[in-house]
Amino acid sequence: MCGIIAYIGTRPCRDILVEGLKRMEYRGYDSAGVAITQTNGDGTTRVCKTVGRVAGLEKKLDEEQPSLNGTIGLAHTRWATHGAVTDPNTHPHTDDTGSICLVHNGIIENYISLKKLLEEKGRRFTTETDTEVLATLVSELYDPENGMDLEAAVQAALREVTGAYAIAVMSTRDPDTLVVARKGSPLIVGIGNGEYIVASDGSAIISHTAQAMTLDDYSVVRLTRDGLRTSTIDNVE
Repeated sequence: MCGIIAYIGTRPCRDILVEGLKRMEYRGYDSAGVAITQTNGDGTTRVCKTVGRVAGLEKKLDEEQPSLNGTIGLAHTRWATHGAVTDPNTHPHTDDTGSICLVHNGIIENYISLKKLLEEKGRRFTTETDTEVLATLVSELYDPENGMDLEAAVQAALREVTGAYAIAVMSTRDPDTLVVARKGSPLIVGIGNGEYIVASDGSAIISHTAQAMTLDDYSVVRLTRDGLRTSTIDNVE
């Protein structure tokens, strides 16, 4: 069991994500991590993660990345399933190009066969996790120039996987979009004023909004600062 939280809006999200992780630490305390796309500066996605509790992550952020100011990000607290408890195996995970960033609660049962297929296509892996495989699969399918935007790539990737998941995904190539989805693992979307907070548990969002929706199995939600679109992995609205 793990806990995930994601935010898109107008407020700097570092503290929102960290406080949300603290409220969900009962879901896992092997390791914790956060990824935030910078609003100012170079616009890159900064990732910070550490083995141990959320307090250790907070300290590491203060020491190493005190200027994080992004308004879109995701975070994760982990109870290890696939892969040892190490910094590389800690979420969030990126693909080998660094363009896709993803957090995941659940187990992708067919990740080994998917990993082999992706390796045959030349994709590289640096961790032992099923989550890195899912991030790389989304990256492999992502082709916005030919109509496969981030939402469509996530839908297509999830049609290929077997198992349970609650995920949040963002891309440096589409820094104003957050895509979330679930099957078998809980996920709630909190709806605020020009912002959305997504979490495994309502305790992580209740201080920010009283309006929320619980996602059904196979749901996919595309979130921007202007609104949301709900569909399924088969793109049925």
